Amino acid sequence: MSNRYSRRAALAALFAVSMQFAASGRAGAETPPEANAAAPVAWSSLSAEEQKALNRYGDKWSSLPAEQQQRLLRGTRRWLAMTPEQRERAQERYARWKQLTPEQQELARKRWHKYRDLPPEQRERVRENYHRFKKLTPEQRQKLRERWQNASPEERQRMLERRRQRMERQGRPPAGH
Repeated sequence: MSNRYSRRAALAALFAVSMQFAASGRAGAETPPEANAAAPVAWSSLSAEEQKALNRYGDKWSSLPAEQQQRLLRGTRRWLAMTPEQRERAQERYARWKQLTPEQQELARKRWHKYRDLPPEQRERVRENYHRFKKLTPEQRQKLRERWQNASPEERQRMLERRRQRMERQGRPPAGH
């Protein structure tokens, strides 16, 4: 059972980091318009720094599909724009990501896409709720998880309704409205 919770913790951490990454504007890196088009990128057009970061692709760069070249270039530009601390956090996140099973990775991707498609005010509410959850002690988080997991569908509906009522009293519309 602790393995299940460690996987959840990894997914929660991945989600939190993704939210932070999205909120920070991808570490301030901007993608030039030419990288958005589906056109191949000439190796000679890359800066020396970009070529160094992409060195392992150098020999086969021209044979890569244009979309893959652009994806690699966008990632490299984001990486190069990061501070050393941001790079360290990114490496830690990547290590946690690689420990997830393919099914967990797919679930995380789906959740990220769902989050990304939310309106800005709902994304903010998700971030606030996540941070509130993380401020709980591990025991409180565990108790909350167990309470939710052990609740019947009717009890879960009542819990959600009470939450909606609390949010309305606070002057915040519930998520999805």
